[in-house]
Amino acid sequence: MAKPVVAIVGRPNVGKSTLFNKLIGTRLSIVDDKPGVTRDRIYGDCEWLNHHFLLVDTGGIEPYSNDVILKQMRTQAELAIETADVIILVTDIRSGVLASDMEVASMLQKSNKPVVLCVNKCDTVGAPDPEFYEFYNLGLGDPIAVSSTHGHGTGDLLDEVISYFPEDYEDEENDEEVINVAIIGKPNVGKSSLVNKISGTNRAIVSNIAGTTRDTTDTYIENNYGKFNFIDTAGLRRKSKVNDN
Repeated sequence: MAKPVVAIVGRPNVGKSTLFNKLIGTRLSIVDDKPGVTRDRIYGDCEWLNHHFLLVDTGGIEPYSNDVILKQMRTQAELAIETADVIILVTDIRSGVLASDMEVASMLQKSNKPVVLCVNKCDTVGAPDPEFYEFYNLGLGDPIAVSSTHGHGTGDLLDEVISYFPEDYEDEENDEEVINVAIIGKPNVGKSSLVNKISGTNRAIVSNIAGTTRDTTDTYIENNYGKFNFIDTAGLRRKSKVNDN
């Protein structure tokens, strides 16, 4: 059995990408205070207590939006949920439980997958704020207080995640035979469409809006010709002159 897949999901701007980067130990996902920066699924290798697994960062889930990009972000998150062995639902103690948190929690309950509830932005050490206990209302068991910025609580979070791993999976090392192929070009020339065509899946979000792809995304393909990792990249732009006046 291949190494487990753990998906990080939640509504926009709760700190999913910051948590993803903290857990994999490198800045792979773009982090910004603006919601909706992460769009495609971003994969990274993660290890905890000699357990190796794939961690997946996803765009924020907006349950009722009809915006073309937000709808595809939701689809990408749903695909991550479908393929995951364990799901981390990230919430934000500063804003409390919102209606969109309840909707995402309901979606995850229907998936019948193990869900670990992360209450992010608990940046102070010690007993959690009284608002922390509000997250029990999501019906996903005991929440875990985490600060993705400082790393507080990430050990408890990962302890809970690996407790759901099957006992019979094989801890695979990185395959040195994989050929990495970077797909580059200026914005809106069809790089993501090409990746989707080659892989036969809707791996990357595609639209006519230039700059839709922001993070680099990896797509693993194995066929008669070998093992390939296609790396979809954001569009290259010519440097513009900066006016200092």
